[in-house]
Amino acid sequence: MIDFEEELKKFRPSPEVADTEDEVHARDDIDMVALLQELAQGKAKEKDEA
Repeated sequence: MIDFEEELKKFRPSPEVADTEDEVHARDDIDMVALLQELAQGKAKEKDEA
């Protein structure tokens, strides 16, 4: 039978996955949700000022 605790101790993540994860988190791109929120806030300010 498989000893899951022992297998977890031996686990090492793939270096490609770690490198990709670091690259994704290092990027400062704005996602679409954040962009739409900024646009909506700008429109709300314009409406309030008018």
